[in-house]
Amino acid sequence: MKNLKSKKAIITGGGRGLGKATAIAFAKEGIDIAITGRNEAVLKETVSELETFGIKAMYSVFDVSNYEEVRSSIKRIIDSLGSIDILVNNAGIAAFGSFNEMEVSQWSQIIQTNLMGMYYVTKEVLPYLINKNKGDIINVSSTAGLNGNASTSAYSASKFAVMGMSESLMKEVRKDNIRVCTLTPSTIASDMSIELGIATKDSQDSILQPEDFAELIVAGLKLPRRAMLKSAALWSTNP
Repeated sequence: MKNLKSKKAIITGGGRGLGKATAIAFAKEGIDIAITGRNEAVLKETVSELETFGIKAMYSVFDVSNYEEVRSSIKRIIDSLGSIDILVNNAGIAAFGSFNEMEVSQWSQIIQTNLMGMYYVTKEVLPYLINKNKGDIINVSSTAGLNGNASTSAYSASKFAVMGMSESLMKEVRKDNIRVCTLTPSTIASDMSIELGIATKDSQDSILQPEDFAELIVAGLKLPRRAMLKSAALWSTNP
């Protein structure tokens, strides 16, 4: 099991939900962390919690769907951390509605955030990892990126696209000793799922929790460098 202490990580959408759980799991491993998001108050609170583990923690407020914000912010983050080893592309949004009823602007924003946002952040981080000839990129897709369902056309389209982009990137950068892993969790009791009404706060024994997701990421990172977790689908044992 590889020691992760003193590694440097960026987690997008790291202020709450899956991102926060991953940040806490990383902090317990001694990883220095930068979390990103759009709500400064939430990010500040999470950073304060992360610092109790004795690691360096920071935050940056920006919208992943805005390339200029991403470009300037990622540079500032890496300059502050000193280097970068791990990128977790977790930021995303969701909305459900029939193909014709969903507004074009909302459909477009889901694609812009979930796909283009992941592309923007990865594009800015990747040169640093290539230069080091080592690194890990974890891209969060969804079971909605494996199977479409009624009323999920925009969300599924974005997550299917993430699958294709991730696999292509994985094959491109293996030669640079960079591991790209794509995760496809089913419903997790995250803040977003609760807000969408597809999970509840009291569903701890019947649905996946953010901590389960974070544990999987840490386990993948601890594999020897010769091994790579290409993809993983995390499901609840309860149907």
